[in-house]
Amino acid sequence: MPNGISIVVSGVTKVFPGGVQALEKTDLTISAGEFIAVVGPSGCGKSTLLRIVAGLIDPTEGSVDQGAASTGAFVFQEAALLPWRNVQGNAELLMELEGDFDHQERTSRAQSALNKVGLAGFENSYPHQLSGGMKMRLSLARALALRPDYLLLDEPLAAVDELTRDLLQDELLELWRDSGFTAILVTHNVQEAAYLADRVVVMSPRPGRITRIIDVPFGRDRTLELRSTPTFAKLTGEISRILRQESQQ
Repeated sequence: MPNGISIVVSGVTKVFPGGVQALEKTDLTISAGEFIAVVGPSGCGKSTLLRIVAGLIDPTEGSVDQGAASTGAFVFQEAALLPWRNVQGNAELLMELEGDFDHQERTSRAQSALNKVGLAGFENSYPHQLSGGMKMRLSLARALALRPDYLLLDEPLAAVDELTRDLLQDELLELWRDSGFTAILVTHNVQEAAYLADRVVVMSPRPGRITRIIDVPFGRDRTLELRSTPTFAKLTGEISRILRQESQQ
């Protein structure tokens, strides 16, 4: 590790039709294998930035460089599973859409990804038979089956209960450590940002711009006990204070 790729965001501005400006001259360099969390007030352009990095929308100005031959995957807030496909079929979906994988490789990669997220044995189940946490694990497996160089996460744990969220955060950390992909997480949860990330990027209200980048000093071997330490409380308190200041400006 790292096996991921570096991502360079240079002068990215986004103005939507109608004149709504979501982002203003945004610059950010993410190292290969780094985990970045992006926080900021609602509507500040966090998800817009993520979608520009993914290539789902184009910037009005500026550019994003993820390398010429890199593979990315996107995990949305909603699991967005196809109800008529079973777990195995959903896990293979992105590979089918890519069109570069034969049946044997799709099956093998999907099975490996399902094993990693703890869904081995559920291959023949359907989305309506899964809990919220299991659906999100399946969404992660679908992305991991591509073996991405970078993984973009748009509040994927927002819809699950607190206990499940804690468990999935630990599982996501383990997947990141094992696979070495570069990760960008958008979240409204300050504790989640501080627990998962190497650095926390703070954005201003719309039009969004990066106002602070905070280094997280905990290393990568983190456990839930970290959350109860004074150092963790101090860091999350500082991030929350900065966010409050930004929201009031």
